[in-house]
Amino acid sequence: MNTSASADASSPDADRNELERTLGLLPALAIGTGTMVGAGIFVFPGLAAGKAGPAAMLSFAIGAAIALLVALPTSELATAMPESGGGYFFVSRALGPLSGCMVGLGQWLGLVFASAFYLMGFGHYLSDLLSELGIDLPLSVAGLALGMALLLTGVSITGTENTGDLQNWIVGSLLAILGGFLGHGGLDVIGVLGEPRVPDTFFPYGTMPIFTTAALVFTSYLGFVQIATVAGEVKNPSQNLPRAMTGSVVLVGTLYVLTIFIGTSLLGSEQLAEMGETAVVNVGRRIAGTFGAAALLGGGLLATLSSANASILSASRSIYALSRDDLVPSQVGRINRQYRTPHVALLLAGGPIVGLILFGRVEVLAEVASLLHLFMYGLICVALLVLRQSPPAGYQPTFRCPGYPVVPALGALASFGLVAFMNPLSIAIGGGILLATAGWYLYYARTVTISDITP
Repeated sequence: MNTSASADASSPDADRNELERTLGLLPALAIGTGTMVGAGIFVFPGLAAGKAGPAAMLSFAIGAAIALLVALPTSELATAMPESGGGYFFVSRALGPLSGCMVGLGQWLGLVFASAFYLMGFGHYLSDLLSELGIDLPLSVAGLALGMALLLTGVSITGTENTGDLQNWIVGSLLAILGGFLGHGGLDVIGVLGEPRVPDTFFPYGTMPIFTTAALVFTSYLGFVQIATVAGEVKNPSQNLPRAMTGSVVLVGTLYVLTIFIGTSLLGSEQLAEMGETAVVNVGRRIAGTFGAAALLGGGLLATLSSANASILSASRSIYALSRDDLVPSQVGRINRQYRTPHVALLLAGGPIVGLILFGRVEVLAEVASLLHLFMYGLICVALLVLRQSPPAGYQPTFRCPGYPVVPALGALASFGLVAFMNPLSIAIGGGILLATAGWYLYYARTVTISDITP
């Protein structure tokens, strides 16, 4: 068992274990946007409308507000420490190896849960799209999800730039489809292309479901911190990281609210709820018939694909960062000599997804992913408060969080507080995972010391 972090920049192996900075602003923005758009627009509208009715718009707005309260502190930390690992790196340097280990392993597993959730959505959309086109394939939703999990993991192994290029293409196509959907749907709702419509009763189930629904849909906002997770591969991080993180939250939060408004106005929340994970497809059918349904099925396919693609990449970087600090075995951090990617870490990201896909409980998968990330988000905000009070040598951020200390304090309180509104099963699973990560630290890494803020 090792007694010190292994990231020694002066060693001959250090250069071989460094990742290349190949991601510009657009790929970084696409990683954040692509991760968040999938569940928020194409999987959650039916589930959210069934729980909160048209007031689900407020649930998504609450999620966006909490995400921004965390994105601003994260932007400061990311410009001071633009290293792979994101939240793990920040928390471990500010709060020590135990908190860092819990966050790093929790972030890795949270992204694995989220990836399984996204890929199940992908399977539903692909199955429905093939049915819409009259194609009958003898594959289940789970089988389609498993096949795509293997394919995306393979693409990530062949190079981060390939993953970034794939993400750019997916997100560009997706935003074009969404632009047409929201533009036409919005004109329809306000009466330009039809009779004016407004959502049915705004609070059909009262106000409390707004908060429980916000806890459920918060998985939609996991993407912005994934940008920090690949910070070690972002060009010009001092400018690109804050722009990508805050920009992705604002863009996607706006899209979510508009989608719920249009969906509940055109079809009503009860009908959306009955349609489940592919409810938004029927909104497309209502707007433009079979063409609209097929276009939204294609959009859902791209959205869930982009979310899974970015999450697998980010999950691997989380556990890769842990290996550099000897909190998990050093073999996890091996870099493929041909592709310059952490292939072992990528396999540890893609592999566990298989079992979770077979589990199949999509709402539980989403909430466990949210809980593990909310724990990390809260500690990221605490980390900024600690580092600002006693800034260590090397802490020189090029972006400063506005509204300090109120913004990070509110971010921490909101992140921890939202957990209380989750399903008891999700809280039990997520809490069990966090206890297990603490147990791993005590068993394997309690003698590890963390290096300075800049490795």
